[in-house]
Amino acid sequence: MSFNVLLKTLRQGGFLSTLIDLNVDGKTERVVCRGVQRHVVKDLPTHVDFLRLAPTTRVKLHIPVHFENEAAAPGVKLGGTVVHVRSEIELEVTANDIPEFVTVDLTGRKIGDVIHIQDVTLPKGAVPTTDRNFAIANISAPSGYVPGAEEDDAE
Repeated sequence: MSFNVLLKTLRQGGFLSTLIDLNVDGKTERVVCRGVQRHVVKDLPTHVDFLRLAPTTRVKLHIPVHFENEAAAPGVKLGGTVVHVRSEIELEVTANDIPEFVTVDLTGRKIGDVIHIQDVTLPKGAVPTTDRNFAIANISAPSGYVPGAEEDDAE
């Protein structure tokens, strides 16, 4: 991997959870990045550690979370805000099934709803690394919100 390609890939984000085909002495190896050391002043990468993976190897990675259908959430229509508690989730996945991201559907979510890890459909073969049912996001009320006021307005 050339320095320019490495630098561009690092700046795009998600580098530590991306499966990379690396050419080593004419042989292609599937690897994932385990760490990047950077220059103290220039903030340029000086060393990258890779972990070689077999197709069935299970690894723990931080996978980004994407939220969809915010406009379809009644809580957002009433002025609520989607609060992203976690921007990424640590999952244990097989090397061949590393997801690019985890999708959280907000359709039908009301003000006060909390989206936990057990409410999300995880990609095939992905398992959370903890047994806790941690929160990923919630829909918070706007300032000055009075519960039940939307029914009064409808009358």
